[in-house]
Amino acid sequence: MSYILGIETSCDDTAAAIVNREGDVLSSVIINQNKIHSDFGGVYPEFASRAHIQNIIPTINQTLKDASIELSEISAIGVTRGPGLIGSLLIGVNTALALGMGWQKPVIGINHLRGHLRSAELERNEIVYPTMMLLVSGGHTFLAYMPSKFEIQLLGETRDDSVGEAYDKVGRMLGLDFPAGPIVDRLAKSGTANIAFPRPLINQALEFSFSGLKSAVARYLASIETPVTEDICASFVDAVMEILIVKCKRALKKYSCKSLVIVGGVAASPQLREGAKEICDERGIKLCLPPLKWSTDNAAMIGLATWDYLDKEMYITPSPISRLPLTEF
Repeated sequence: MSYILGIETSCDDTAAAIVNREGDVLSSVIINQNKIHSDFGGVYPEFASRAHIQNIIPTINQTLKDASIELSEISAIGVTRGPGLIGSLLIGVNTALALGMGWQKPVIGINHLRGHLRSAELERNEIVYPTMMLLVSGGHTFLAYMPSKFEIQLLGETRDDSVGEAYDKVGRMLGLDFPAGPIVDRLAKSGTANIAFPRPLINQALEFSFSGLKSAVARYLASIETPVTEDICASFVDAVMEILIVKCKRALKKYSCKSLVIVGGVAASPQLREGAKEICDERGIKLCLPPLKWSTDNAAMIGLATWDYLDKEMYITPSPISRLPLTEF
């Protein structure tokens, strides 16, 4: 049996995993930095890099120990090369290159966005093509049509903030802990969506915008003395979900698909999962979601994506770290 060692350090989580071609995860270790960044309400890049330096080797060692495999069974090392925070990426890439040299293993730089795509196939799930993909995370929001596994047509992306960024910034306005996304979703369930927040670009094609929604929340908070946090969260989430669901429906009407794939950290949102299920039930197509624990950044998805690079015979060391589009390997 052959395995991939995946390494992920694109932002604030130090992660390593051992994955086989079928999507089975032998071991996975993720060390988050929530306590480091909580005072800032977001990721502080310099502190993130320092924490990666401290955590990367212990994380990999624990992953190898948990997997109980021999180094001879590792076919390659896959490491995130972008997009992400430059300092954080450098820690992962340089560590992977050093290990590859010492172990005499190929090191392959992986597009983080393709990793998210493959997260929907972890634990032997299967994406049915052609598919429509919605990627919603802290750094990205876009829709893409995929006729096949290696063909990607970008249909629309955010013009400003990502949906995950909007979640975190609204959470910071409300004084919630970082990361705020899961807390906002949870509070929304006990609130009432009684505030008329805008739905930017909802009637315009397949592009997104969340800056105006975020600003509307800030203006509302400045206008009242005693805000009801649960109602604000419910109204904000209601606006976000309507935007995402409407865009997905519009894209699926335009393109014939057998499945809908939703990946990225916001794919863990119970409200989004419920809305997506309704779409797929109505259209009679398959809903492909990553298991909850693989929705946020992790190395298992990077490891699984590495098999795609091997299949395309891309036995290369990571090319320069950059802000990669999804369509670029």
